[in-house]
Amino acid sequence: MTARAADRARYDRATAQLDAPVAIVDLDAFDANADDLVRRAGGKPIRVASKSVRCRALLERVLAREGFAGIMSFTLAESLWLARSGFDDVLLAYPSADRAGYAELAADPKLAGAVTVMIDDPAQLDLIDAARAGGGEVVRVCLELDTSLRLLGGRVRIGARRSPLHSPAEVAEVARAVARRPGFEVVGIMAYEGHVAGVGDAVAGHPLRSRAVRLMQAAARRELAERRAAVVRAVREVVPDLEFVNGGGTGSVQHTAAEDAVTEIAAGSGLYVPRLFDNYTSFRGRPAALFALPVVRRPGVGVVTVLGGGYPASGAPGADRLPVPYLPQGLRYDPQEGAGEVQTPLLGPVADDLLIGDKVWFRHAKAGELCERFDTLHLVEGDAVTAAVPTYRGEGHTFL
Repeated sequence: MTARAADRARYDRATAQLDAPVAIVDLDAFDANADDLVRRAGGKPIRVASKSVRCRALLERVLAREGFAGIMSFTLAESLWLARSGFDDVLLAYPSADRAGYAELAADPKLAGAVTVMIDDPAQLDLIDAARAGGGEVVRVCLELDTSLRLLGGRVRIGARRSPLHSPAEVAEVARAVARRPGFEVVGIMAYEGHVAGVGDAVAGHPLRSRAVRLMQAAARRELAERRAAVVRAVREVVPDLEFVNGGGTGSVQHTAAEDAVTEIAAGSGLYVPRLFDNYTSFRGRPAALFALPVVRRPGVGVVTVLGGGYPASGAPGADRLPVPYLPQGLRYDPQEGAGEVQTPLLGPVADDLLIGDKVWFRHAKAGELCERFDTLHLVEGDAVTAAVPTYRGEGHTFL
């Protein structure tokens, strides 16, 4: 029996009494992936990206492990909820326009001490001040650096369109704007190199493209390491007691950790290891988060139909944004239908071995987005479900 077949047998036994659709997290794989992230971080703490987990119980589990410290959140409402739940170090990774949230933050000493907000423009300070509603607490601020690689005098840009702050002078000027502003304090710098951390460099069947990605990423790492160090030096001239410099992502942990200027690494997807992380040469994780759909039809030879499945991931549209049929091995989508809103036909000789009611196990393309489809994660150890924990959705929260 192959390892994948053994996993299927375990998951089927563990969830035999649970009707599908059902989502699981294999805790042995989750913990092994956490250990691998810590190893690659080389002693620097890992801040957990909550958008890639979206389950408080699993955030608590990983933060209890040595090598992890703090949360990187994705909305202000989520940040405040986590802080009220007892998480005392929450970095909001994106600017917000949540006026009610800012009013709450500025009025509560506990929240103001636990949550750091992200800015890249002094106009965002204006919005926060206008939303204070009399709250006088100092708002902790992190500045975001644009990590994109710019070539040919800026005519070619590689990387996400995030912060407008690219040069050391631009970041330092915003730091000075914050320092001049009562009620705010710069405590950190963040720089997420998504074109390195979030792009696979070993795409099956595309050797030339994979080589081009590796060459691009090597150049991007060199350029960013030099520029990030210069940014940190420039900001420290304004804010000598800067608390942290955050960088990285699951796909670049060991490279970012090697930079002296970086004090902590961000990662989250590497705990679940969704399908987009199958295409990396730098690490191999174990799929930990899966969901099962039930076989409800057998339309013909080599075809079964499962209930549901239309769970596309965010990002540039394409086949790589769809969940992938994983267990049993050998199933594929019908190219005329793909993953459906209510039903999904799957093709392959192995379909003839499946019976009505059997489970087909899938892996989502991205990590935490799976939790927007399920309100419960069943935690599997060995061949048994040992706990059932709510996702954000299961706790009544859909932050985005």
